[in-house]
Amino acid sequence: MALPILKNKESALRIEVKHAKNIAEEFNKELLAILNRYNEGARLWAEFDPGLLMIKEINVKYIKIAGIKIPEFENVTFGIKPFSLFENPNWFPEGIKILKELVTVLIKRDLSLKKMELLDSVRKKTTQKVNLYEKVQIPDYEDAIRRIKRFLEDEENLSKSAQKIIKKRQEELNASEVE
Repeated sequence: MALPILKNKESALRIEVKHAKNIAEEFNKELLAILNRYNEGARLWAEFDPGLLMIKEINVKYIKIAGIKIPEFENVTFGIKPFSLFENPNWFPEGIKILKELVTVLIKRDLSLKKMELLDSVRKKTTQKVNLYEKVQIPDYEDAIRRIKRFLEDEENLSKSAQKIIKKRQEELNASEVE
């Protein structure tokens, strides 16, 4: 009874792992696209103050997939340290926007990878359970059933043999009494 349920869970997890992997790959592509888009201005980043942008909070909701709680990205809240537009290069606001975009994609990618790892580890455990049932427990039960059937057949044969012997002795006794 448990085996079909485990097999269904395993196949559902396999699909979810593949889906999470595809999503992580999409975020990797998006990350590379962002980096390539702003690659020509890379030397400008040397003058950017990394303390301007901070991550305040990453909001994650948890969803259940095949009975497992999986993190799902909701949003990220950033804190921006006040800075003077007159004392700093005029591209800083755009740089903050770019960093927000980069960090958001990185967080989404990392959560997708975490989701994939969680699902894959549960899938592996489920596969082990399926294999345990299919390769160990079910054959053991079938062997035990076969032995029980043989024992019952032997008992039935012994019982019939005993009945035949008793019947033959009774016939012999009856024949000797008649004489």
